[in-house]
Amino acid sequence: MKPTVHWLFAFIPITVILEHIGKVPPPVIFFSAALAIVPIAVLIVQSTEQIAMRTGHAVGGLLNATFGNAPELIIALVALKAGYPDMVRASIIGAILANLLLALGIAFFVGGIRYRDQKYNPVAARIYSSMMLLAVASLAVPSAFSRHFAPEGTIWQEELLNLGIAGLLLLTYGLYLVFSLKTHPGAFASVEGSAGEAHHDGERWSMLRATLSLAGASVLAAWMSEILVGVAQGTGKALGMSQIFIGIVFLAIIGGAAESGSAIAVARKDKMDLSVGIAVGSSIQIALFVAPVLVFASYFIGPRPLELSFTRAEVGALLIGVLVGTIVCGDGQSNWFRGVQLLTVYSIIAAMFYFAPELNQ
Repeated sequence: MKPTVHWLFAFIPITVILEHIGKVPPPVIFFSAALAIVPIAVLIVQSTEQIAMRTGHAVGGLLNATFGNAPELIIALVALKAGYPDMVRASIIGAILANLLLALGIAFFVGGIRYRDQKYNPVAARIYSSMMLLAVASLAVPSAFSRHFAPEGTIWQEELLNLGIAGLLLLTYGLYLVFSLKTHPGAFASVEGSAGEAHHDGERWSMLRATLSLAGASVLAAWMSEILVGVAQGTGKALGMSQIFIGIVFLAIIGGAAESGSAIAVARKDKMDLSVGIAVGSSIQIALFVAPVLVFASYFIGPRPLELSFTRAEVGALLIGVLVGTIVCGDGQSNWFRGVQLLTVYSIIAAMFYFAPELNQ
């Protein structure tokens, strides 16, 4: 693990001590736990990369995407169990926007500073864009249904719609994997033919070390996430932030630290196919896999079922982010100013959620 991240493991015992001392302000515990999650997330990705070296590119790519999103999923599950559905829904939107606008924007900017123009596969970019528009539709439909047909509370038709859409999203994601890994892998091939090299540098771990590291990191992520979510509400009150803002910005950035860092790092090496694949692919997985998994999981661990009923502001922000991302990324080339464009849109959306006093359905 990189030395710049390794020292952050010290925040694991610090967080535990702060939690048990008592009378420690919630924001201090929150940000300590957040810093502790960053190196854990990086370790999860590193472990899956090492396992991927032995399982092959296709299976390895799936493992990398799945466990790269593990911190987001764990944080959302803990928040779901604690009874914070608004925060969970906000974290879904926030994770998509953080990958699509923030991580990709920084990657475009950093890569564009080192290289005047960078190219990547435009066919893959268009497929990613169509999948993201599908994600917007899948989250907007149940939200509109809830506002117009069940404004006062959940009705059984809404529950059936949520379960049906969640099932369709999982099926679509499964077919997307078949399409990208089995029947049409050439559509996602690197224009440079070297995207696969980025994850195979450095020390090679044993399979035992990689597996134990992955298991240990997952346990630590769940532990720190439980502490993080436990003080989230107190942190919001102390800092004047809503649950939705904390979910959209803080939890999304913390949970996505690993894959965001990977996307930025490979962009600096001029491997833009891999960078775009990590950032946008992670957004697709959150919308089509993580969100429906949370819906089904809520029936077992949550105090009540999770509804995919997002606020108008959340749906609008997602639509704007996806449309801008589609236009900026769709032609297969990037430069530093395109990164500025994505970052500007993300900053505007984050500011809107910070200053919004109330977000009603």
